[in-house]
Amino acid sequence: MPVWNCRFLPRTSRILIALLCSTSFSVYSTAQTPINGIAAPATDTAKQDAATLAAQSSASRTPLPNPNVRLGAGDLIDINVFGVPDLSTKTRISGSGDIYLPLIDYVHIADLTADEAQAVIQKRLEAGGFVRNPHVSIFVEESSSLAVTLVGEVNHPGPYTVARDRRLFDMISAAGGLTDKAGRIVTIEHRDDPEHKITLQLSANLAEDTNSNIDILPGDTIVVSRAGIVYVVGDVQHPSGFLIEDNSLSVLKALALAGGSNRTASLNHTKILRQTPNGTEEIPIPLKKILYAKSPDIPLVKGDVLFIPGSSAKAAAYRTGDAAISMTTALAVVAAHP
Repeated sequence: MPVWNCRFLPRTSRILIALLCSTSFSVYSTAQTPINGIAAPATDTAKQDAATLAAQSSASRTPLPNPNVRLGAGDLIDINVFGVPDLSTKTRISGSGDIYLPLIDYVHIADLTADEAQAVIQKRLEAGGFVRNPHVSIFVEESSSLAVTLVGEVNHPGPYTVARDRRLFDMISAAGGLTDKAGRIVTIEHRDDPEHKITLQLSANLAEDTNSNIDILPGDTIVVSRAGIVYVVGDVQHPSGFLIEDNSLSVLKALALAGGSNRTASLNHTKILRQTPNGTEEIPIPLKKILYAKSPDIPLVKGDVLFIPGSSAKAAAYRTGDAAISMTTALAVVAAHP
């Protein structure tokens, strides 16, 4: 094919050739060409076509959070058919596990992995003669299947979507951490195996408790227990309620946490008030003997009330003694200042 040198042509001829070349290129760039058997919609410029293809290509390469996680009712998924934007859609899986797609009607994808669902949709598109060699990608935007539910003593209980592998402490942190009333017992129930629950006892310092930081699977339910409370009331320095785990609190420890008994307390009339199926049970406690190591310490259980009554006789005696001391002090002051 000869190569023309336009420099030797007249100026008018060169302008005419340039116009013809420009028109030919414009027609070529805006022509509709079929993609996988379906004609792609025409666009105004080649630049817009390139942008559309780039967007479709980017969507097809969007990574799945976990391709092995099974889809479920309520999941919001984004379906892209490469090269056929009219068939791409965003839909939520119905309660029956189905989705509706153009051309191929309803498709049941619940309990399938994302890869399996893609294969089913591709097969339906090709079998119906709608798309040749289709390439379908599914991206899970919202997933009840991927959610991990935290309940109990966390600051923000509720479902949390897991987009990648997570561990127990990650999920507790995402829920705002433990509450002030949280216990140390955590129960994990797997959705696919509810009969075999995992029970962990966390240490007081989570930073050092690496053994309890286990992997959490999508669909797991994490239950953080509430610590039991033991109450110390009566003639003590600071009547309070104290958190207790695994009945680790004894009478002496509880009394120490309450600041000890007052000097007017009737130690020999101390009682534990304990709730039983038959009602409240009163258990006498020889507190004076326990304090002098003449009787063993007694463990408390969740819900116990340690009651240390006051002695009216002691109170009257101490009031008399206090009054006498006050009088002598006043006399001394008066004597010092005649």
